[in-house]
Amino acid sequence: MGHWICCLCSRAADSLMLLLVLALSCKPSTAASASPSAPHSTSSYSFGRTFLGLDKCNACIGTSICKKFFKEEIRFDTWLSSHLKLPPSYLLSYSGNYTDDAKSWRVVDITRLTSKYQHDRADKRICTSLMKTKTCSLEHALRRTHRFQKWLRAKRLTPDLVQGLSSPLLRCPSQRLLDRIVRRYAEVPDAGSIYMDHLTDQDKLRLLYTLAVNSHPILLQIFPDVEGWPFPRYLGSCGRLVVSASTRPLRDFYGAAPEVAADLALQLLAVLRSMGNNDLNYFFYFTHVDAGTFGVFSNGHLFIRDASMLGIIDKEEGSQLTDSQQEYKDIFSCLTVDCQSALVSCNSIREKHSLVLVCQELLPKLLKGKFLQPMQEKIDSFLQHCADGLTDDQGVNEAVTKLAELLKPLRSCDSRFAYRYPDCKYSDKY
Repeated sequence: MGHWICCLCSRAADSLMLLLVLALSCKPSTAASASPSAPHSTSSYSFGRTFLGLDKCNACIGTSICKKFFKEEIRFDTWLSSHLKLPPSYLLSYSGNYTDDAKSWRVVDITRLTSKYQHDRADKRICTSLMKTKTCSLEHALRRTHRFQKWLRAKRLTPDLVQGLSSPLLRCPSQRLLDRIVRRYAEVPDAGSIYMDHLTDQDKLRLLYTLAVNSHPILLQIFPDVEGWPFPRYLGSCGRLVVSASTRPLRDFYGAAPEVAADLALQLLAVLRSMGNNDLNYFFYFTHVDAGTFGVFSNGHLFIRDASMLGIIDKEEGSQLTDSQQEYKDIFSCLTVDCQSALVSCNSIREKHSLVLVCQELLPKLLKGKFLQPMQEKIDSFLQHCADGLTDDQGVNEAVTKLAELLKPLRSCDSRFAYRYPDCKYSDKY
């Protein structure tokens, strides 16, 4: 009797198991929803490699921060909506949010080295000029170039390896500057070495590609904010997107109160002075400035937001490229600019260069009509002297010094300027 009951139970269990298997195979979605403990295995957004530019690696910047994108620890502002839609891919920059613990979030800037249109145009140029086709493997095409073959054989990054690249950073390179690039390249594990032994072939291609397209992320890496340099913090790259600490562009402050405008103008002049005279003996200069070149953190501190137009001259070693080497051109010279464009001679760069640009393009818009007469008239006069100072080094410096003296008493000391408050209450510096 006991044996018969066991057999009956066994057959019943087999029948139930068969019914369950059939039910699961017929209605998988119903079965899954019936289980409250079923894990959520798919995201509610579509996030492809193309948007990031990962499909173009290793002709890209890097992959150091990709995991945070796919784990949703970096979110675009549009992801705060219910549908988590990605922003348009044609934009040059995006506002995002970044977290290390999924609880506290901070605002970040997510930017492309150049517009997607320019990227696509450069990609097509690589294929048509090197492979004679409309589409190709970018990595395969670039690896075949004479320049990259030299990079593969090189133990050290030397001036001849970067000759003819359009980036202002490399217009007048010294060996000391190039060693700093290799030693502090953040897309690879830190080896602290000036030799490229720790760089794989793909690392070398990514570094070369970044330097050829836009040196902004490299400057953020080799002159970090934690050492006092006026750049936002570099957080990493994924494909052709760079993530850095967020700043509001200076253009947002053109309508600011007089005391805010005076404070930002003084910071701007101080940044330019520090870039001309610093402990490392590098002279930084701008080839172009606009309303997005500088940015302001939430604490009121002004930083260089876009370093793509920033060049460097080594005061200790000087440039180690001749004019003929500067004019050398290949496909890497033409990824973002016209191959026929002339390069600025290193000898033509003057220390007042950036001051004149800022006096011409930024300070008038920031300070215009902000103050009562006769103060406004004096400020405008010194700005004009500075802007017209292309032939008078001493005149520019004097005008800027007098302008700073006028502006110092016009700024205030309160919580709006968190970067220096409450220190300004107890210091003559402010």
